[in-house]
Amino acid sequence: MASLAQILEPPSYGYAAPDGSLIVPTTKQLFKEFFSRINLFKDRKNWLAFYSWFTASLFAIPFFFFVKDFLTWKLFLVGFVYSMIILGTHGTIYYHRYSTHRAYQFSHPFWRFITKNLVIKIIPEELYVVSHHVHHLISEKPGDPYNAHAGWLYCFLADAIHQPIARNLTEQEYHRVSQMINHTGVKLNTYAQYQKWGSICNPYRTIAYFALNWSFWYGTFYLIGGIPLATAIFASAGFWAFGVRTFNFNGHGGGKDKRKDGVDFNRKDLSINQLWPGLVTGEWHNNHHLYPNGARAGFRLHQLDYAWYYIWFLSKIGAVSSYRDYTNDFYEKYFNPYKQNRLMPPDSNSTLAHSN
Repeated sequence: MASLAQILEPPSYGYAAPDGSLIVPTTKQLFKEFFSRINLFKDRKNWLAFYSWFTASLFAIPFFFFVKDFLTWKLFLVGFVYSMIILGTHGTIYYHRYSTHRAYQFSHPFWRFITKNLVIKIIPEELYVVSHHVHHLISEKPGDPYNAHAGWLYCFLADAIHQPIARNLTEQEYHRVSQMINHTGVKLNTYAQYQKWGSICNPYRTIAYFALNWSFWYGTFYLIGGIPLATAIFASAGFWAFGVRTFNFNGHGGGKDKRKDGVDFNRKDLSINQLWPGLVTGEWHNNHHLYPNGARAGFRLHQLDYAWYYIWFLSKIGAVSSYRDYTNDFYEKYFNPYKQNRLMPPDSNSTLAHSN
């Protein structure tokens, strides 16, 4: 199999210069690549990138009607909670910890189905999962699909220009890549279908699934609160659909070293524990990079982790059969030694270093 760093379709400007340094494309190059990658008339294999942005853009319709006809502070607050907390936490629970890192396992596909459809569907698993494996392998190096060193726009447009899988995989390579999302319940394309569509997921099944999910949730919110509530929730989903595209840029300090001693213990990359994403979604990003396949990222008392609470609850009712929790390991290897070292007087540090 091609190395994990080579399973994504490279942009026309490339990832690395001949000397190995990161190629940072201009704004013009990024937009040219973006419009080329979502052009269905150029290549039908562009369908998934096009679909990702097309469906996100559809949220502009409920947003328009919500602002025009139904905007109130109460509905604004409802939408804010739905987008920031519920959608964000679901992204951590399902896309991040389960679909990508398999940090926990469901006891039955029924519970996977329930978890998968807890919210309005926004991201196809394929675009998120495969590229995220590459991100962890080569964070902030050439080939990282959302490399913060290349700028905000580079990350924002990444699902179209850096995250789709390569289109020239051999049958064996395709089989191995497709297994990255097999556990999510997505019906996989055959190799012949992959050669036709350039993707793991099938366009017809994907469109049908989104349509059913959106219809269910719009109907549910309509029954609860009528058109005002339904448009408020779907409008807020649009904010999340675009906002999530900025997360990895900010989560890696915008390409600058913003890590803090005693807060960010992973020093292999620039990931940081941000207070807002942590408190509202459980995404303590530096902790996550320290233990990528952990079902929990909020280790300290102030680090709320709603995603972990959900996983823990499902384990208690038998819906989750197993999970990985590295809390004790975190304290033993990182936090307690740091705390102890801070309490030692300078001469004790010197003596300890000498003895080691």
